[in-house]
Amino acid sequence: MTSPPNDRRVTPPVIRLRGSYRIGAEILFGPVDITLGAGQWTCILGRSGVGKSTLLRVIAGLDCAGDFDGSLHVSDAVTLAGRVSLMAQSDLLLPWLTVLENTVLGAQLRGEQPDIGRAQRLLARIGLRDHTHKKPGALSGGMRQRTALARTLMEDRPVALLDEPFSALDASTRADMQELAAEMLQGKTVLLVTHDPAEAVRLGHRIIVLKPRGVQHWPTPVSKPVRDQYAPQTIACQADLLAHLRGTG
Repeated sequence: MTSPPNDRRVTPPVIRLRGSYRIGAEILFGPVDITLGAGQWTCILGRSGVGKSTLLRVIAGLDCAGDFDGSLHVSDAVTLAGRVSLMAQSDLLLPWLTVLENTVLGAQLRGEQPDIGRAQRLLARIGLRDHTHKKPGALSGGMRQRTALARTLMEDRPVALLDEPFSALDASTRADMQELAAEMLQGKTVLLVTHDPAEAVRLGHRIIVLKPRGVQHWPTPVSKPVRDQYAPQTIACQADLLAHLRGTG
């Protein structure tokens, strides 16, 4: 694929991944056929160890322990390089930098002038206004995760790959950060890896259950994300999805 012109770097594409992933002689997952809709949230769930994070890394173009046999197709036929923001399970904060410095790290690494004002406003919305001067060692796990989320949102790329981005947060803060992420990533192509059926049903335009030998596309409520978590359709979908994941549905 060729490098994208500047005006196409901001356009969210459709992304389609087809194939299998193997570690040595063992197949981790596949064959799968997964499409991330342009401007939509696709949520992927599945049991631990089934390869959800590996699938995300394949889309991101990152090295993994095994080998992917398949194809990654982007609808505008140009590379994803420079168009993806990634939030991994680990916060990956640099311990010698402050919260503010970690938030604008992407711009610094690219040799760009960081937008400090925008970063400060974002950190205030994330609840870290009074902690911007602190280093990661002085933060709780939830505060570190929110800093990593702020860094991801600061990138403002058309594709966002999020691996358990809200897992360390208490229930109230998790709901707030879900709504903030949905607002700031509106219109972007988003892949969310999660273990939480309620989170997937609340945020997902599409829900996919990854299994060792394929995928299952789970029906979503007719209402649009972000869904009312107390609505009967939302609750019913969550319950059915949880039962399925537990093997009782």
